[in-house]
Amino acid sequence: MRKLIIAYIKFWLRSTNQHGVQSPFVYSLVTKCFYSKKKHNAYSKLKNYKKTLLQNQQTIEVTDLGAGSQTTKSNTRIISKIAKNVGTTNHRAKLFYRLVNYFQFQNILELGTSMGIATHAMHLGNPNAQITTIEGCPNISAFTKQSFKNFNLKNIKVLTGDFKKVIEPLTENKYNLIYFDGNHQKEATLNYFETLLPTATNDSVFIFDDIYWSKQMTEAWEIIKQHPQVTVTIDTFFWGIVFFRKEQAKEHFTIRL
Repeated sequence: MRKLIIAYIKFWLRSTNQHGVQSPFVYSLVTKCFYSKKKHNAYSKLKNYKKTLLQNQQTIEVTDLGAGSQTTKSNTRIISKIAKNVGTTNHRAKLFYRLVNYFQFQNILELGTSMGIATHAMHLGNPNAQITTIEGCPNISAFTKQSFKNFNLKNIKVLTGDFKKVIEPLTENKYNLIYFDGNHQKEATLNYFETLLPTATNDSVFIFDDIYWSKQMTEAWEIIKQHPQVTVTIDTFFWGIVFFRKEQAKEHFTIRL
C-alpha cells in the first residue's frame, strides 16, 4: 500500500488536466468524455447493478489463474466482498459508460469479467455493441452469466478459461476496444498484448487496468508505450489507455481524473 501511495504522489506531480494537452484529439476526449459533468440516466442503472451485488451474501469458490487477490488468501469468498474489494468502482464504471458512448464502440473484448460491473457499464454505453468477455474462474463465470440474464443484458458472450488459450481463436476478429483486467503479471500482460495486436485497427483502444498494481505491471506498461504500433497513450494512474492512430504523432499523456 505504501508503494502505491508513493507511486500516486509521483503520478500527481507529473500529471495535468485538459490545459496541458496540445493534441486536439486528446483534448476533445478529456473535455467531452473524461471530465463530462452530464448526469446520464444510465448512472442509476450502474448503481443498481452494483447495489445488487453488494447485497448478495452468497459464497463462491474462486479459482485464481492470475496474480491473485491482494485483500484475501481464501478461495471461499462472498459475492458482496468480491464486488466491494475487486469489482470496478462507481467512478470507473461511469467512465467506462462514457468512453463506450463517446466512441460508440461496436466490438468489445474484455479479459477479466469478474462480477460484470465493467461489462455492464460498457453495455449501457452502447447496447448494440457485441461484447465478448472472458473469465478464468468457472464459478464466477457462471454467476455473472446468470446476473446478465437477470438484468436482461443482450449481446454479451461470456467465455470461460485461461486467457492465453481462450484468446487464440479470437485473433482473427477486429476489436474497437479491448480491456485487459485479469492477470496483473508482466509476462502475461505483454503476452496478451502481443497476441491481440493483430485485432487492432487504426481506431482501436486498448485499456490496461491497474498499471501501478506492482512494479511488474508498471514495467509492462512502459514496454507497451514504446511499441512501434502504439502512437498515443494516456496514463490515468488506474488505467493505461493505448491508441494506434497513425495520423497522430507518438505522444504520452498523464491525465488526472
